[in-house]
Amino acid sequence: MQHITILGATGSIGDSTLDVIRLNRDSYSVFALAAQSNVDKMVRLCQEFEPTYVVMVDAQSAKKLSSLITNVVVLTGQQALNDICSDERVDVVMSAIVGAAGLLPTLAAIKANKRILLANKESLVMSGQLFINELRQSKATLLPVDSEHNAIFQALPPTAQQKLGYCGLEELGVKKLLLTGSGGPFLKTPLGELSNVTPEQACAHPNWSMGRKISVDSATMMNKGLEYIEARWLFDAAQDQIEVVIHPQSVIHSMVQYIDGSVIAQMGNPDMRTPIAHTMSYPNRIAAGVKALDFSTLANFSFVAPDFDRFPCLKLAIDACYEGQGATTALNAANEVSVDAFLNERINFTQIAQLNERVLMKLSGEDALCIDSILAVDEHARTLTRKLITNSDFKS
Repeated sequence: MQHITILGATGSIGDSTLDVIRLNRDSYSVFALAAQSNVDKMVRLCQEFEPTYVVMVDAQSAKKLSSLITNVVVLTGQQALNDICSDERVDVVMSAIVGAAGLLPTLAAIKANKRILLANKESLVMSGQLFINELRQSKATLLPVDSEHNAIFQALPPTAQQKLGYCGLEELGVKKLLLTGSGGPFLKTPLGELSNVTPEQACAHPNWSMGRKISVDSATMMNKGLEYIEARWLFDAAQDQIEVVIHPQSVIHSMVQYIDGSVIAQMGNPDMRTPIAHTMSYPNRIAAGVKALDFSTLANFSFVAPDFDRFPCLKLAIDACYEGQGATTALNAANEVSVDAFLNERINFTQIAQLNERVLMKLSGEDALCIDSILAVDEHARTLTRKLITNSDFKS
């Protein structure tokens, strides 16, 4: 029996993880759940899964939850998140909190030598080298949950799978990692119409069911940019070893191209339960509740290079990847604030990229070599982005 902590339990990855657990009750038990503020949903999850602990990031939500359930210890605060990841009774940590909030608890899980299922790409975006250094010094096991990185992981030889962060692609005969992306809902929308799209339109992904923030990131392709940065660190990839390819059907989740001309692809229906089940059971396989592909019904596969005029956020992220940790930390923070402003209709869709670029230009050279400096850059970028949003010159 594996005891699991789920960070982001009420989000889309949390939902999918709990679905896989439902199918494999004899192998997995929920030790702790964490969420931001969704009390009603957390009550239902506590009744079904009976965790030992629940952490609500929002203190008022924690207080409300405590008044509604009696058989679970309810906690709040950063230290509580860290504790439910490092507790000696925990075997597996699903790191699925959206954004920078996932960094510290994920690092706590690494230091406690846990099996970490990484769905929080921001942890690597913000602290790539520090993160990998901590991983190498620990006995933790890191497994990528994002469908693209999980696909690459599956397409690499076992020697690479066991050395994430320092696997040496060239020595393995790998020429290139091909990171696929759907292009989101606006792949063919005229560029002049993008400033008028609504949050509802941006969140209506054609293939995947995701939370609102990550859906907007998919629409801008910032999500693919963050995944590019994550892939650089996960697979120890040089700049000429990663390429983004738009694949609208979302059936091929990513590919690995070898020097002999071979290309190995991982395929499946667009359902996050597949990579989640893979990471939970690796190196074995368990039921995920996902239908197998019916190749007789697949009309075609198409691929196209990304258009950076349409997806400027993707270009910003690729450039930031090679400017240093300060650049990627600042870009991630600016994007979180910008997307939140768009979802709350304070800026338009195209202003997300404009804000991100402004902040990146100002902060890309800042030092971010230790956890304190990383968090300082993160806060500086958030403050600057909020100021820009309220600046009349920017809005005009």
